[in-house]
Parts: sequence; C-alpha cells; structure tokens
Amino acid sequence: MEANPEHIMKTANMLKILGLSSYEAQAFASLVYHGVANADTIADTAGIPRTSAYKVMESLVARGFARETEGRPRMFKPEDMSKIKEDFINSVNKLFDDLKELQDVLPSKGDPQLVFTIYGRSKVMSKMAEMFDLTEREILIATPRIREIRSELKKNIENALKRGVKVVFITPPNKRVPHNTIVYRKEGLIATDVASDDSRAMLAGADLDACGYTDNPILSLHVLQFINMMMNDEIKM
Repeated sequence: MEANPEHIMKTANMLKILGLSSYEAQAFASLVYHGVANADTIADTAGIPRTSAYKVMESLVARGFARETEGRPRMFKPEDMSKIKEDFINSVNKLFDDLKELQDVLPSKGDPQLVFTIYGRSKVMSKMAEMFDLTEREILIATPRIREIRSELKKNIENALKRGVKVVFITPPNKRVPHNTIVYRKEGLIATDVASDDSRAMLAGADLDACGYTDNPILSLHVLQFINMMMNDEIKM
C-alpha cells in the first residue's frame, strides 16, 4: 500500500504531544508505516530533507522511539509501542504527582503563587534573555534546544559570565555550549527548564513557543531541585 502523506502528517501532528519536533514526528510516523527503513527512505516518505534524516533518526533512537539494526546499511525500526506508551504514561504520572505535591504544599505558604503563561517563541526567548540579565549568582538551563539559545542569547550569556555568574547547561551529548560555562550531558531531554538565583524559573515547551514563568521563590525552588536531580544523575564535562 502506498504511503498516504495526509495520514502520515495527521499522525505526526498528534505525535507532537509526546514532545517530538515536527521532523521527529514526521520521521517516526513514516518509520512506523515502513516497519524498517533507512534514513533516506524515511526522508522521502516523511517529506523532510535528506541532509537532516540521519540526525533526526539518531535523535529518535536517543529518545527511545526507535532502534538501529546491526550491520550495514544503517537501518531503523520503531521501538516496541508498549514500551513507548509505558514510558510516556510514567512521565505523565510523575508530572501530575509533582503537581499534586505542589498543590498540597504551596497553599500553606504566605507568598502569592503566581505562574505567568507566555505564548510566542520571540516572547519566550525575550523572557529567557531577561532571566540571564537579572541573574546575579547562578543560572541553570536544562534544554535540548542549546543551539538556538547559544545563538540568539549569545550577548546575554556573555554579559552574565562577565558579571561572574555561574552558567550551567544540561544538554544532550555532542551539543556545543558557550565557552566558560559548565555542562552536564543528558539524553532524552524534551522541555527547557531554567532556574535563576533560586528566585526565578521557567518551564518551556519542546519548540520554545510557550512557557510558564514564575518569580515566586517557592515555585522556583521546585524547578531548581528538579534540575539539580538531573545534574546528579549525569556526568559533568
């Protein structure tokens, strides 16, 4: 049966709820259609550039959505669907457990519990730039989108370093980070989490097009603890 581009795109759009980028979602839907295929075949079916295909497939492997077969040529096949489903359900359950914990604990505190929702990629990046500018001691960023942050916030990062701010990145392997920053490597990052001076925090979506921001110290501490937990599990580079 011929691949139906409309059906693949519809499935890919739904897959974004799992935190996949557009290319990753299109590639994974195409891989499921084929069952096993090389990167060029996936690129042709998914309608993504062949130059990006291997990088996208390697990302899907790193995030547990696909497996690479042994031998040559390099071939890919989907991870077991029940495992993907179980991993996603476990992640969602943990998220709601954390939210329930916040709900139970925070109302007893005296400070206002405010989280601002920001929509639009440019606004999210502007708020992140503001966080770098306001940081006095330490800022920690866990993100798979290090290239965009490194490029678009270069001046803000450099100015923070000049002020003596400790800048820490948690990123996937083989991703470049700004000079004079500390880096930890972690696979499978989806969202972007930022904590600044124990007093400001941001949780942004996979495409940096929406985020929750708070300058409440109690909420910020929760994000900081989550980032520290990731750092403790990984190797400092």
